[in-house]
Amino acid sequence: MDFFWKSAYNILIVPLLLFAMKIAPWFNKKVRLGVTGRKRLFEDLVVNVSSLNRKKKLVWFHSSSLGEFEQAKPIIEKLKQTLDINILVTFFSPSGLENSKKYPHADLVSYLPLDTMANAERFISLVNPSLLVLMRYDLWPNHIYELAKRNIPIFLVDATMRSDSARKNIFAKNFHKHLYGKLTKILTVSETDAFNFTAFDLPIHEIDSVGDTRFDRVYQRSLVAKERNLIRGEILKDKKVIVAGSTWYEDEDALLPAFMKLTEYDENVLLIIAPHEPTIVHLEKLENEFAGKVKTIRFSSLNNYKDEKIILVDSIGILLTLYYYADIAFVGGSFKSNIHNVLEAAVYGVPVIFGPKITNSQEAIKLTELGGGIIIKNKKEAYHSLRSLTNDENIRQAKGRISKEYVQSNLGATDKILKEMYKVL
Repeated sequence: MDFFWKSAYNILIVPLLLFAMKIAPWFNKKVRLGVTGRKRLFEDLVVNVSSLNRKKKLVWFHSSSLGEFEQAKPIIEKLKQTLDINILVTFFSPSGLENSKKYPHADLVSYLPLDTMANAERFISLVNPSLLVLMRYDLWPNHIYELAKRNIPIFLVDATMRSDSARKNIFAKNFHKHLYGKLTKILTVSETDAFNFTAFDLPIHEIDSVGDTRFDRVYQRSLVAKERNLIRGEILKDKKVIVAGSTWYEDEDALLPAFMKLTEYDENVLLIIAPHEPTIVHLEKLENEFAGKVKTIRFSSLNNYKDEKIILVDSIGILLTLYYYADIAFVGGSFKSNIHNVLEAAVYGVPVIFGPKITNSQEAIKLTELGGGIIIKNKKEAYHSLRSLTNDENIRQAKGRISKEYVQSNLGATDKILKEMYKVL
């Protein structure tokens, strides 16, 4: 079966991938950046590898994009503290690589080459890893085949598997069974995910539920948030602060009318809105929507703050710190298609409100079940939830405690993953 699936992949899928990478750059700026960035991949790699101390073992972490890499950081940073090793970080997506070029705990940062047999053989020969750690789901068959041929361990970490996953369809299931069989360890975020992986008839010792490093990462980052002093204390004094993060237009259509109505009854509320894409067009749309109703100010102009009710965040990369100032959080994406990261808010011990589209997030589902999360379906429900939480401090604090306890009870995945890694290193 190995020969069949390897041949099918390289005869049918790889040519389509290569063709897509020739055509897509004409239509997609992100793909164009990735293609351009790979042009000197091997030339740069030869130079960069030559600067390493090759007597050290090299551990290779691969992430599809920036979000998955965030989950790798607690593992990498603790690994660097405990072992004298080299760290290679690779990405498929340009967004991951461009935002991580200067990551201080990596000795090498590179694109993953396109998944041909020749590229995989050349790349792995150059970097000579002792272990590959794949974050979440981004498996590239030819690289896995080459590593397995050389008996180099492969871990799939923070792995998830939904019971209705498309990977369980007849054709896909057989292919993934063959591919997962090449992995040394599959470390899942929950017992449910571990159970769902058993559908692929893998050896039971390959699969373990160890938890999700996202909990460790948001907790780690939250510890330094208060030191950043992004907002002056006098701006927040006596305010009930609502932070709405990663919002899209669809989220704002439900949240903003509710907040404007809330200001009619409570003069001490303050809304901080951080759009997922804080473009000039988006920010101006928000300003026009509030014009003549509620005063707004942009985050970059906070030195001129004069008791505005709404702060529009016109920069990126500060959302997790902004949640530190929240009494109530709203997490966006939940009215559009997929909710964003609820843990970034929950870690601070606040109630977390979101829309109905949360099936992509086990954390949002669990937080709702526990009572720290609140689902709203429209602007009417948004208003009732905000009014209840701003009016009753006891309710607000009770739900906040649930959020905080949920995060803290799920810390520790990093140490469990490292324990497994040390066995092969």
